Amino acid sequence: MTAPTPGASVRVLLVDDHPVVRDGLRGVLDSASGVDVVGEAGDGTEALARLTVLVEDPGVDLVLMDLRMPRMGGVEAIGQVRERFPTVRVLVLTTYDADRDVLPAIEAGATGYLLKDSPRDVLVDGVRAAAAGRPVLAPSVAGKLMGLVGAPAADEPVLSPRELEVLRLVASGATNRSAARQLFISEATVKTHLLHLYEKLGVRDRAAAVAVAYERRLLG
Repeated sequence: MTAPTPGASVRVLLVDDHPVVRDGLRGVLDSASGVDVVGEAGDGTEALARLTVLVEDPGVDLVLMDLRMPRMGGVEAIGQVRERFPTVRVLVLTTYDADRDVLPAIEAGATGYLLKDSPRDVLVDGVRAAAAGRPVLAPSVAGKLMGLVGAPAADEPVLSPRELEVLRLVASGATNRSAARQLFISEATVKTHLLHLYEKLGVRDRAAAVAVAYERRLLG
């Protein structure tokens, strides 16, 4: 998946069933440097229709997605976006941080999960980070993931020490380049470790790998 071109604006599609919320988000993001709201939608069904048109021109880098919406909710929409538009990232922005909301959204392919009471700068930084493919988690959400308990399954995947090092750096928000520099290996090697991690954990991207790792207590 390709990240936005360095120096280019992050192109965002807003998806929320409350027009007043979309207006407020547009005001915050349009006033931020390097972020451009290119469209809006009121639910998942409309979001997919808008993406079909916008993804070619002017292009969409990130969908800022609410979860609980009529017709098609956020979790289903996230899965559809990731399947049909694999270069487009999804950042959840919702009021809810219960386990039953967080895990399905991350496992569906969301790159990050923020709450609507997040400070303005946290939201803007989160949009930029998620568009670049870096996991973004609200503190309460990260805490829930870390606090999930459960006995390991008999077929629990075994990660190598190097894979665990890469996973810990990814969980801290490190890019492939940064992880490679810290581990004194090449970016290509980091990518290979990530692909092995995805296969072992049964996930498709970095955010889901982090979520599953916390759920299975691989990142103590």
